[in-house]
Amino acid sequence: MIKVLIADDHAIVREGLKQIVADTPDITVAGEAKDGQEALAKIAKYNYDVVLLDISMPGMSGLDVLKQLRSIKPKLRVLMLSIYPEEQYAVRTLKAGASGYLTKESAPDELVAAIRKVSSGGNYISRSLGEKLVANLKRNDSKQPHEALSDREFQVMCMIASGKKGKEIAEELLLSVKTVSTYRRRVLDKLGIKNNSELIRYVMQNRLLE
Repeated sequence: MIKVLIADDHAIVREGLKQIVADTPDITVAGEAKDGQEALAKIAKYNYDVVLLDISMPGMSGLDVLKQLRSIKPKLRVLMLSIYPEEQYAVRTLKAGASGYLTKESAPDELVAAIRKVSSGGNYISRSLGEKLVANLKRNDSKQPHEALSDREFQVMCMIASGKKGKEIAEELLLSVKTVSTYRRRVLDKLGIKNNSELIRYVMQNRLLE
């Protein structure tokens, strides 16, 4: 039996994932967590085979949790779940140690297949993401400026590009408005751009919000 921990701040999402897993004879939900701190506490205390980890939890993001749990239980398999498009965060999560990446729009049978694959020691990315990664490698071997951004800088950049204001971003990420402003300035400096309009143009040109 594959024991799964679901870490997501939305109760409705957790219930939906539980319903999908409930229909499979070889997978069971052995725990739930509503935020990163609770997830890390349960991972330290109990044994799971796979963690379904939401990338965009408030406060400690899924990427923050992923990096910390690698030091607690480095062999634990983690499948990242996100509302964001694959090309936006997939590579970052895989480099950080995730075993796979799925968007929350994925079909239930794809989620089940992904859980089974990562639990057996494999890695999971969708066919569409695999094709996009190959296409990107063929098109450009050099690093893009946004690849130099930290995970939090990247997150703030995408939130700005999606139309969110500094106060909204601060509330969602549990940061101060001043800290968000600092991240924004770092993003502009690293990308070599001057304002939000250029930031939005950069994000759209690089298809980071599709």
